[in-house]
Amino acid sequence: MGVLPPVAPTVGSSVQVRLARDYYVRIAGNDYSVDPSVIGRLVDVHAGLDQVVVTCAKRVVATHERCWGTRVTITDPAHVVTAAALRKAFQTRTAAMRGPVVGTAAVVGVRALSDYDEVFGLSVPTSRPARANLQVVR
Repeated sequence: MGVLPPVAPTVGSSVQVRLARDYYVRIAGNDYSVDPSVIGRLVDVHAGLDQVVVTCAKRVVATHERCWGTRVTITDPAHVVTAAALRKAFQTRTAAMRGPVVGTAAVVGVRALSDYDEVFGLSVPTSRPARANLQVVR
């Protein structure tokens, strides 16, 4: 039997993915939750023998015990709370951007169409031309 190398070999798998809106990463058929504050950013996922660690810009954003089963969803309760807070903040922001609530009328100035004729230098006819005799065909 030979001697061990001076640097320990890497065990497990590493992958870099963009975190989707559902804030989960899939490793070996299992879904692991990640801090939702990094949704849309590239995260590094390292699945070792004992745990799954997810980092974003060298900051750990998730740590889970490795599950060797398949089709299992592992969720950190702190990630669910963070997602709910981010969702509430987004809904509040978009509601504020939409404007006043239905039932409240905004005051809007109304301008006469003749003002636009003057601006564009259009001549306004004083009398209307006679209508042509039109026949209705059925």
